[in-house]
Amino acid sequence: MSTQEIALTRETLQGWVPELASENELRSALEQAFDYRGDVTITLKGGETVVGYVFDRRTGTSLSNSHVRVLPQDSHERRNIAYSEIAALAFTGRDTAAGKSWEAWVQKYEEKKAAGEQNIGLHPDERE
Repeated sequence: MSTQEIALTRETLQGWVPELASENELRSALEQAFDYRGDVTITLKGGETVVGYVFDRRTGTSLSNSHVRVLPQDSHERRNIAYSEIAALAFTGRDTAAGKSWEAWVQKYEEKKAAGEQNIGLHPDERE
């Protein structure tokens, strides 16, 4: 089963640590990290860890000319990390989009409506 297939079978990526045994697994996991709406922890081959939000990725023909762009938790400076420098990846931050699909909202709306609630509408979540 591919990294992407494993990710799709999970309800949320939060807490997932993908295997990065091949180039395809690394590329697939980084695509998932780009779609993820929480922080990830990237461990570099030199031992450094970078915790932050993946806001962009640029794929090239090789791992050394493919890059992921990260907004680190502890800095306002954007990091540009070559795929070839990544040893491990973990989806460590809270997935702020989990359970917030249109279908989930409609289901909650229908449940509230069936319970007789009035003035049901869209309301933003409380910020942490």
